[in-house]
Amino acid sequence: MTAHTSLPRRAAAELIGTAGLLVVVIGSGLKAAELSPDTGVALLANSLVSAIGLGLIITLFGPLSGAHLNPVVTLTSWWARRTGGEGLGGREVLVYVVAQTAGAIGGAVVAEAMFGRTPGTFATRVLDGGHLLAGEVLATAGLVLVIQGLGRTGRAGLVPAAVAAYIAAAIWFTSSGSFANPAGTIGRSFSDSFTGISPGSLPGFVAAQLLGGVLGLVLAAFLYGARAKDAPAPVGPGGPEVRKAEPGPGGAAVPAVLPGAGPVEGVGPDRTAYQTIG
Repeated sequence: MTAHTSLPRRAAAELIGTAGLLVVVIGSGLKAAELSPDTGVALLANSLVSAIGLGLIITLFGPLSGAHLNPVVTLTSWWARRTGGEGLGGREVLVYVVAQTAGAIGGAVVAEAMFGRTPGTFATRVLDGGHLLAGEVLATAGLVLVIQGLGRTGRAGLVPAAVAAYIAAAIWFTSSGSFANPAGTIGRSFSDSFTGISPGSLPGFVAAQLLGGVLGLVLAAFLYGARAKDAPAPVGPGGPEVRKAEPGPGGAAVPAVLPGAGPVEGVGPDRTAYQTIG
């Protein structure tokens, strides 16, 4: 079941969901480092817990806001609307991005305080170099491709598990550790831990993530086409027009979606194709 929610409630879902994601990512990293001096073991624990938490958050908040938790995913929804599909308008994008960024910062502060650390301390871990930025481009492009590919082939119900699995893998196979989320990256600059990133490294990472989002959209359009032809269409505010089908003999009229109105990867308060970030 999906919920027909107002923009303020959707914004609250994005804020709380992104805050929860940062608590999971940073908190599990702090706990792992506390329990094991082995960096590999700590990263394994952090990646698994982050993936599990991400999947649960998408499942919980997806029916409310689409569970983007990531400005790149929100911008792909805006682009879908610009190209004739279902998606967010400009005002909604702004509200989502602000909520996601505020939630990410808040989640980082909560995680730091929860472990008895001084909240609001900026990270000192510098991440620069072309190889790391290439890793972020690849990580973000892959994330967008996973979401778009599933949405355009009518398998949006797999998004929570697929995105969680992708992020767990990308943490290991990318040189950057797969931040793949501008809001999450900003939030992680407020944690001076092995999951953090120094404020000075933010511009390069955010630019790489945005570039990766564009690359992911291009790949999705090339591989799957512009529209999802077989995906179920959402019905309700922001969804396609609904009409009453003519009843058969002895039957009752049932709602039917007008042909040709299937959604793409767009988002509305009642959409089932949940989109997110790691």
